Amino acid sequence: MNATLVTIVMLVISNVFMTLAWYGHLRLGELGISKNWPLYGVILFSWLIALAEYSFQVPANRIGYVGNGGPFTLVQLKVLQEAITLIVFTLVATFMFQGQSLRWNHIVSFLLLIAAVYFAFLNTSK
Repeated sequence: MNATLVTIVMLVISNVFMTLAWYGHLRLGELGISKNWPLYGVILFSWLIALAEYSFQVPANRIGYVGNGGPFTLVQLKVLQEAITLIVFTLVATFMFQGQSLRWNHIVSFLLLIAAVYFAFLNTSK
């Protein structure tokens, strides 16, 4: 696989873990699983998930960074990461937290983010 595809796939996997680390404990609380856990227990649980996130995030950035022979500049990596984060978060929120819904302003904000990705990847050097 080429560096572009490897980077994107690893960023997607990383963001699934990140979203679960940041918001998964809320769903576990709703289900009664972690409702009575002390805060430090929830933090440790989230850190374990975040370790998996970093195991994909760091290599994705190293592989994808132009300074290491990858296809993306630092700014492009960050903008790509944020776009993937919103997509993954939206899917997780929609399926894990059934009461969440997308509204028109969310759609507009996502479209603006897509525009940000477009402009970050626009080659302006001539």
